[in-house]
Amino acid sequence: MAEPEQLTLDLDGWEGPLDLLLNLARSQKVDLRRISILALVEQYLAFVARAAALRLELAADYLVMAAWLAYLKSALLLPREADPDPDPELLALQLQMRLERLDAMREAGARLVARDRLGRDVFARGMPEGLRTDRRADWQVDLYQLIAAYGRISARTRPVFHVVADRQVMTLEAALERISALLGVTLDWRALESFLPPSAGVLRRSAIASSFLAALELARQGRIELRQAGPFAPLFLRAPA
Repeated sequence: MAEPEQLTLDLDGWEGPLDLLLNLARSQKVDLRRISILALVEQYLAFVARAAALRLELAADYLVMAAWLAYLKSALLLPREADPDPDPELLALQLQMRLERLDAMREAGARLVARDRLGRDVFARGMPEGLRTDRRADWQVDLYQLIAAYGRISARTRPVFHVVADRQVMTLEAALERISALLGVTLDWRALESFLPPSAGVLRRSAIASSFLAALELARQGRIELRQAGPFAPLFLRAPA
């Protein structure tokens, strides 16, 4: 009994698969004059009716083969022209090449479908490794930039020596003593500048600051009184009456 997916013919002069009959007919190794086209069609229809689960593409292939076989036989029966167009043998060869290409495409598709699938047949690694980053610096500098960069790095790493300059200042204690001594001489209002040393010079700013702090301290102690007409106006001092 023939396989369900293989069309086997039993004709006068031939018994076997249809595809083999077509190949032999193309190479003129089978006498197509003895092949009955009517019997071929009847067996093809019986084959399709018998195979209920037959694939549609397989039935289409057999139909094309049978049609080409009928065409080749008709070319043998009809009077041969001087220059037939197209050549039956060339058409049969093209058919064979197309069928072979179709089989190759089907085989490739079957291999793709049968491959292992990720998550079903094969599984990804549970702890994937990260990509290693390789960084390389490409420096392009001239001599000046190189010397300047060296100078900046050298300045950051060089030890720093802090030298405090010797400045002449008037201390708060000296200002307290001078204001206290001068307030005992007069009872009138006197400006703060009048309590500065006569030869202040470079000490003027320091003397004004120290004298101002000394006046505030003495006013807090109740030893002097302060008076100022407005913001940034001169500050006057006197001993309490």
